[in-house]
Amino acid sequence: MGVEEYGEAMERKPATYADIEALPEHVVGEIIAGELHVSPRPALPHTVVATRLGGELLGPFDRGRGGPGGWILLDEPELHLGEEVLVPDLAGWREHRMPEPPRTAACTLAPDWVCEVLSASTASLDRALKMPVYAREGVQYVWLVDPERQSLEVFRLQEGHYTLLVTHAGMTRVRAEPFEALELELHYLWGKK
Repeated sequence: MGVEEYGEAMERKPATYADIEALPEHVVGEIIAGELHVSPRPALPHTVVATRLGGELLGPFDRGRGGPGGWILLDEPELHLGEEVLVPDLAGWREHRMPEPPRTAACTLAPDWVCEVLSASTASLDRALKMPVYAREGVQYVWLVDPERQSLEVFRLQEGHYTLLVTHAGMTRVRAEPFEALELELHYLWGKK
């Protein structure tokens, strides 16, 4: 059964975790508002951004090497938030909230920060459907990174809704909440050396 057929089949009844387990390995399944959303594995520009951004943040914030530490950072964690099942590209928890990652396949504790790397097939899902779930669950920061537009949007939760703090674009060096202790070189995220 193809990606489109899974989506059509799930419109008929509320999706369950069994629907995600039945998906082929080459797709990512998420459940939002009872509906199964199936996305293909990301293209390489998406993967480059996620890998490089995670690599830049891991040392200073997760390990505390050259930075303040105090975070647990994970690639593509499966989050079970209420009835929703979401898989952000990157997520981070402050250590005082999650001293170590759980030894389970999924996490029920909402992160403090998530990063979604946008692609043509996932941008509307990330913006319109996932961000309201993150807000409901109290995720303090959301980054939306677009490899095609070479942009980084930084959102902060304020009074239950996200406020866009800044959009960084191009090849500049930037500092972005909540990781402003590190200067990010955007050109490196876009695949340049």
